[in-house]
Amino acid sequence: MKLNPYLNFNGNAEEAMTFYKKVFGVDFAGNGMMKMGDLPDADKIPAELHDRVMHVSLPLGDEFLMASDTMPGMGFAYQQGNNSYICISPDTKDEADRLFQELSEGGKVEMPMSQEFYGYFGSFTDRFGTPWMIHFEENSTF
Repeated sequence: MKLNPYLNFNGNAEEAMTFYKKVFGVDFAGNGMMKMGDLPDADKIPAELHDRVMHVSLPLGDEFLMASDTMPGMGFAYQQGNNSYICISPDTKDEADRLFQELSEGGKVEMPMSQEFYGYFGSFTDRFGTPWMIHFEENSTF
């Protein structure tokens, strides 16, 4: 079983996932970024929605971070939530600091990186409204 966080955006999935791609230094998986206008039945979708992202995924280790844009007026309304975090456990403390610094840029820091009893930890919401946790612990089973 794999855990693959899936993010929904309100028209800025391309911007967000391109930013994450840069931070993690990986390329989009599969056929890259599929837009609504790329669908076989795209003529049934309003033209102003064709540039919205249908699906995109980034390989992060053995997992994937996946995303799409919502489709206004088509049954699923965007609502930014605060009940999901993406937790990353990098291999080094330096990588934890780098990820925290880059991902939190322009966002809101909830807890700066600090040594806690459970490891080196920090949390924040990035500039796209996605909540993150960074956790590093040597010899971690977290």
